[in-house]
Amino acid sequence: MSSPSSADATDLADAIKSGKLTCTEAMQASLAACAVHEDLGAIAYLDAGMGLAAAQVMDGEALERPERFAARSFAGVPTIAKDLGGPFAGLPVTAGSRLFERKGSEADSDLARRFREAGLCAFGLSTSPEFGLSLASEPAMGPICRNPLDPSRTAGGSSGGAAAAVAAGIVAIAHATDAGGSIRVPAACCGLVGLKPTRGAMPAGPAFGNHLGGIASELAITRSVRDTARIFAALRGMTKGPFADIAEPAAKPGSLRIGLLADTGERYPTAADRLEAVEAAAGFLEKQGHRLVPLAWADVDEAVAAGARAFGHIVSVNIAGLMDDLKLDILATEAMTQAFIMRGRAMPATALWSALNGAVRASRTLWDLFEKVDVIVMPMLAKAAPPIGSFPTDHGDTDLHLERMTAFAPLASLANVSGFPAITLPFGADANGLPLPIQLVAPMGEDALLLSLAAQLEADGRWQHRHPIAGLAA
Repeated sequence: MSSPSSADATDLADAIKSGKLTCTEAMQASLAACAVHEDLGAIAYLDAGMGLAAAQVMDGEALERPERFAARSFAGVPTIAKDLGGPFAGLPVTAGSRLFERKGSEADSDLARRFREAGLCAFGLSTSPEFGLSLASEPAMGPICRNPLDPSRTAGGSSGGAAAAVAAGIVAIAHATDAGGSIRVPAACCGLVGLKPTRGAMPAGPAFGNHLGGIASELAITRSVRDTARIFAALRGMTKGPFADIAEPAAKPGSLRIGLLADTGERYPTAADRLEAVEAAAGFLEKQGHRLVPLAWADVDEAVAAGARAFGHIVSVNIAGLMDDLKLDILATEAMTQAFIMRGRAMPATALWSALNGAVRASRTLWDLFEKVDVIVMPMLAKAAPPIGSFPTDHGDTDLHLERMTAFAPLASLANVSGFPAITLPFGADANGLPLPIQLVAPMGEDALLLSLAAQLEADGRWQHRHPIAGLAA
């Protein structure tokens, strides 16, 4: 382990552009780091040849078309795609399931194409739970993904492999998806930054459909707010989806109203040190000239319950529909996946419709709150990342599984079902040196506002990364 670091993908891109190392050298360093950190289980699939070929193409562009190379946000920076989500050509996504063979897609998704246009060079797939149905990334087919800050603990899910790879420095930035906290929870577990964008801000086509009825988004897990802002700017807009393309709003002038939610109720209590971090973040923003507006659990409890119910119903019907559409053998899936499939098949359309209407009401609740405040600061996780095995999928009790996930991240799915943007970042460390993550939520289309406030909080310097980025000095 090296000295604490604040280095990020932008630093790596700058080092490449300045000639301190080539794209190929950066890729070789990432591939070497994969071997060093193999025990973390962050990488589900590796294609060194693909990575090196992509890096060599970027090196060629740096020589032959330097202006175009310099214009790319992350020219030559290695990355990995998630083993779930819109495909990257040549990378054989299996959604963490034995159902599928490792057979690469023939074409990029719209999002993957934009990743490549930003200069990122993909060389593998990160570990995710089977079909993303867990807040831990421990698929039965393996590997078991561990937290680089404490390998006895989970790196989170479902983008756990992405978070573990970024926190370990294997890569500085990684593709991720979020349907119920799957970007933000792993980022929070590993001391990273994760943005769930506004619904419709990210491209989802052509093959990945409507992203679970609108609750899922794709973006990335990063080591800094500026990296998140850069990748968001590079990927967003012109999504050709079922949602309006939201224009970038004008910056809000002067003092903001910061809603402070430092309570998650009796059913889902949050540890004191995590609530203290939320209060400290709000206090920091108050010192920057913003005004605090206290909020109570009663302001959101019904919306949180509706959100959790909608998430459970949507994922159940989605996985059942996928199995039926593709005529797949459900007996090849894990016990928990089978249970969600049967739950979805048995669910009356009226029950799903009721849950979807509940999600609409949850969104309206947030809109009403944003009449009083501009941004809400709230907990991301109720406790530190739990031990490996805390979210077992070898049983069929879907209610218990959903309850365990909600208890771990009570406020995660609210942003998904409402469509609002939400970002997490670490704001200090606990007694064991693990991150104290907070979450900021803003109205639809106000992603830039979240990024601006997150950058202010990050600048207070309460968290440093333990592992250096492959290819950069500690």
